[in-house]
Order: sequence, then C-alpha cells, then structure tokens
Amino acid sequence: MTEPLTTATTPQHTHQGTGTGTPASVPAAPVVRIEGLSKSFDGRLVLDDVHLEVGRGRIVSVIGQSGGGKTTLMRCVNLLERPDEGTVEVAGQVVHSGGRLVCGDLPALRRTVGMVFQRFNLFPHLTAVENVVLAQRTAGVPEAEALERAVTLLRRVKVAHRGLALPDQLSGGEQQRVAIARALALKPAVLLFDEPTSSLDPEATREVLSVMRELAADGMTMLLVTHELPFAREVSDHVVFVDGGRIVEEGRPQDVLDNPGQARTREFLASYGSAS
Repeated sequence: MTEPLTTATTPQHTHQGTGTGTPASVPAAPVVRIEGLSKSFDGRLVLDDVHLEVGRGRIVSVIGQSGGGKTTLMRCVNLLERPDEGTVEVAGQVVHSGGRLVCGDLPALRRTVGMVFQRFNLFPHLTAVENVVLAQRTAGVPEAEALERAVTLLRRVKVAHRGLALPDQLSGGEQQRVAIARALALKPAVLLFDEPTSSLDPEATREVLSVMRELAADGMTMLLVTHELPFAREVSDHVVFVDGGRIVEEGRPQDVLDNPGQARTREFLASYGSAS
C-alpha cells in the first residue's frame, strides 16, 4: 500500500526575484517533478510529452495563449486531472505514473499541494474566517488551532478586518486573498496559482499580486499560470512558455521574456505587447 504524503517544510529564506532565487551553490530539490506528461480530451492532445521541475523555494511561471494546455498542466499536478501518460512526483513521492494512480491518499496530496483558483471557489454560505477554518477542520486540525491560524493568515493577506463577511460581501480581490489564506492554512509544500488575477479589476489585481510578492519573499514554492508578464518577470526564477500542449521555451525570465530564442515565443510576446 502506498504511504500517505507528508507535507514538506518550506525553507525560510529571502527570495531575490527576477531569476535569482536559491543560490546556485545550493541546488533546490524538486518539490514537483513531471516527466513525459501527456493528456488528451475526447481524442484531442492537450499536453504532449511535458517535462518540468519546480525546485524547493522556487517560483515557476507558465505562460502562453488560452487553450495551450497551461491550466491542464497545473491540474495534473494535484490530480484534478489524471494524466494519460508520464510521471508526476510531488514532495519526493510519485503520485501518478504510466497512466496509473500511485498515490493512495488524494486528500493528503491536496494538502501538500495548495491551489488558488481563477474563480476563488469559496463556500458562499461561510464567512471568510469560516472558509479558512473549514479547510483545516476537514484535515483534522483542532477547532481552536484552526481558528487561530485562520485569523493569522487573514491578517497576513491583509483582509482580517473582513473575517466575518460572506463572500458576496467581499470584493473580488478580497475573495482571492481569502482563497490564498485558505490554501496556506494546511502548510502546503507548493502553491499552485491558476490565473489568480484574470477576473479582477486593476486595483484588485494589484492587491493580490502584492500578497503573492510577499509569499515569494518568504520563499514559498509556487507554480503559476499567469498572463501578468511583468509580474512573472519580477518574481519568477523560471518562466515556461507552453504552446500547443508542449513546452516551446523555458529559462530565466530575462531570457524567455526579453530575449527569447524561439520564433513562436517571439510571436506570442509580440501579440501580448500589441494587446496591452
């Protein structure tokens, strides 16, 4: 029987941003490792032989046009989507391999891999603090401890003053910050962000990106799907351009975003510039 996943401890170091991250003399062990990942829907190949690693304390941004496979790649990490082929390893444990589920405890996996969704996914009948508490209670955290941690995390994401508000009483930016607090509540080894600002107005976007900058500075391991290219350049250690289900180009943000080597990457960045 497969041993349950255990949550890895995130190191406390200051992230330097713009591709510096962990010093080269201290190799970052991968928290997420993907090899040969493929996924199809209704006969359409969405991911094609994808290889990717996210080292501990690193920030990897995935960019590309809509429909290129970015979100599917993200959802394969915590097995919200099951790969057809390839290997997915999280926190040192293989969870899916060769089209077969290896992980024996999906709830434990999803505590190890926190996820912040595009549309918040808060429970509408629960207050902000109750949403953060519930995530912990379902994992067996005692009520008093869960409440204390919820208040601490809401304070961290600068929305503690809205703790008793229901989601429909919160702005989009406030809801997303509550969602980030909920994802952090179980002390994940890695946080996944799936277009966390795509449904927000510019002011709310700035609020959410500010929180994410602080997480980056604290050394949180993050895998982002984002259309915020200036933000990706600022905080990422590694940028991955996905197109047609394949990784076309990857590397340091200043290389991929400012001096791409592939024609398709240059085309995408030119279209982004013309649309912004």
